[in-house]
Amino acid sequence: MAAPLAAERILSALRGEGLTVVEVGAWRSRNRNHKGPFGPVHGVMIHHTASSGSAHTVAMCRDGYVGLPGPLCHGVITKDGRVHLVGNGRANHAGLGDPDVLRAVIAEGRLPSDDQATVDGNRHFYGFECENKGDGLDPWPDVQLEAIERVSAALCRAHGWGARSVLGHLEWQPGKPDPKGFAMETMRERVAGRLPGLPGPVPLPVPQKPVVDLSLLVTAARTDPNRKGTPVSYPGVRTVEAALINEGLLAKRYGDGHFGLATLAAYTLWQERQGFRGRRPGQPADGIPGMTTLVPLGVRHGFDVAA
Repeated sequence: MAAPLAAERILSALRGEGLTVVEVGAWRSRNRNHKGPFGPVHGVMIHHTASSGSAHTVAMCRDGYVGLPGPLCHGVITKDGRVHLVGNGRANHAGLGDPDVLRAVIAEGRLPSDDQATVDGNRHFYGFECENKGDGLDPWPDVQLEAIERVSAALCRAHGWGARSVLGHLEWQPGKPDPKGFAMETMRERVAGRLPGLPGPVPLPVPQKPVVDLSLLVTAARTDPNRKGTPVSYPGVRTVEAALINEGLLAKRYGDGHFGLATLAAYTLWQERQGFRGRRPGQPADGIPGMTTLVPLGVRHGFDVAA
């Protein structure tokens, strides 16, 4: 029998594991306890959100949506590895699940197949929703996977549990696919490696911004349009194309790393949006990147520029 951790114990456990924690509103008192008890708790359940956009995802998990009121979990792990606490107590995340799975989690044994949905999981599990589209294509950044590992280890450590107290929603409730894109058994191995006799957690690595080399980009812009096919002469072009796509200036199908005519035209539009025109009256900009226009694009879309 494990009583749920108090809010300050949760904060202390997560921060002690080296995580960056964001406290969202009055999360300490936000719960669904009026619908039933929370506890005893027996484990940590991992989900994906089937959404994109960190702000939207955190708000959805805090407030819920039509037919499923929030909070939808205790914390949201966004792609940058931050943990946003949105609830403390009973949350709408696990639903009904398999009693044999619950017994296996309590015994910290190997999980059986989930073929029943008769036990209230919202009562017995901490839930963490992880920002991901859940289509099997949306990537899981290393910093996010490490945050999932650390969150799981932090709560297991606080309760004296082993790594087999961590499970995915797909292992609990029949028909659920989440989390999709990584294996829960591999995640449990990672958590297990973090639990025994560690000298102490270290902070999560700070994600590094991509760096675009201006000289290589300019060479690509001058030479790629005349080359046959769509060869990639400089991989950093993809970073710039992704920014132009996000600006609505370039169609997604051209985000291929080839600085072709479509990318040249899109960068021309970006230059003109920044107030640049050709040398003669009425002449359009030339689409060849320069520091004056590339740096603002990087500021808006998270990359640095090397001259």
